[in-house]
Amino acid sequence: MKNEIVEAFSLLVKEKNIDKEVLSRILQEIFLGLLKKKYGPNGNYSIFVNMEKGEIEIYQSKNVVDEVLDEVTEIALDEAQKSAPDMEVGDEYLEIIDPSTFGRRLIISAKQNLNQRIKEIEKELVYEEYKNRVGEIIIGEIRQVNRDEIFMTVDNRTEVVLPKSEQIKDERHHRGGSLRAVIKEVRKSNRGPEIVVSRSDDMFITRLFENEVPEIDEGIIEVRGIAREAGERTKIAVYSHDKRIDAVGACVGMKGMRIQSIVKELNNEKIDIINWSSEPEIFITRALSPAKPLRIIIDEEEKKVSAVLDDEQISLAIGKGGVNRRLASRLTGYDIQTMREEDFRKLMDEQRDLDRSIEDVTSISDKQKAILIGGGYSTVRDVLNAGADILTQLPGVGLKTAEKIIAALEAETE
Repeated sequence: MKNEIVEAFSLLVKEKNIDKEVLSRILQEIFLGLLKKKYGPNGNYSIFVNMEKGEIEIYQSKNVVDEVLDEVTEIALDEAQKSAPDMEVGDEYLEIIDPSTFGRRLIISAKQNLNQRIKEIEKELVYEEYKNRVGEIIIGEIRQVNRDEIFMTVDNRTEVVLPKSEQIKDERHHRGGSLRAVIKEVRKSNRGPEIVVSRSDDMFITRLFENEVPEIDEGIIEVRGIAREAGERTKIAVYSHDKRIDAVGACVGMKGMRIQSIVKELNNEKIDIINWSSEPEIFITRALSPAKPLRIIIDEEEKKVSAVLDDEQISLAIGKGGVNRRLASRLTGYDIQTMREEDFRKLMDEQRDLDRSIEDVTSISDKQKAILIGGGYSTVRDVLNAGADILTQLPGVGLKTAEKIIAALEAETE
């Protein structure tokens, strides 16, 4: 039985990528709502939808009775026997309902309800699809450029948003252009699914390298770490599981073709590709590229590093605005501080002076040396760390004497 709602439904089936069983269930619910509005909530209805033919059949089950008290649930015996002569009191009679009798107002309401339900399903389908695509690079057409965000259309149907915080600094985009980004987050909102994409996230770098370097996509080369300040510089640590393949060389590509393609996509952002190492000293040295440290002093307990460099290498190690040092620190997990070689030598001299034995000191008397050594102070550092107040606990050492000892040792280490 054809009607306006079923025809509208048939068109939607062709236009929308929605499961037919789901749409059939929605249509059944809509017709059930119409029936309850027209005949009341007590009726016993059966609704059958044929999506292929665009037909619907509606039956109302009624009890056969001698005297009808409720027209919605009962039918008189003589009335039932007009179409089914063998009917008896107590039997169940199926009455066919013609949807065209619902009236135009109910039909319009049902079509609006159907469209709303379809929109809700479409939103849920988009959410589920893109939730499973987080981490995937998409290409979108720029539809609108605002101060704080860029709206793009993907696959000619789905809107995604690129917030200001996820854009590469100093990039300029215009409506109608195309843009690549990685799907970072998909969340639900009152307006439907909100798909957030990013060009500044580390994940975007990872996916670009996977697309350009087959060895990464195949798992031969592994990205072990990324540190990035979008628009400025990226440091990426790679490791080859095949000793025959150079990880850095594979990422750079023949004549630099692979890395050039990525740099171009990132608006000429500088990229340092380094070989990962399990040896902190080697890894830190590589991470400070393009600078070349003379030596690396590591404090494992504090996770701090002093990198000693020639004067002309200091600026390279620090980088513009400190970016190179910051990225090296983030990539390696160590707080890296740079130091000129001259300052390092002075520091080493100071450390040697502080670690001198009390017996080798010339600025205090032999008696004072003996008292200090007897009190457990074996180096200049031990005494200076203790301070004058603590030294007064030694036999024969008053505050003035303690202060003189401290002053003498400080003068000797300057």
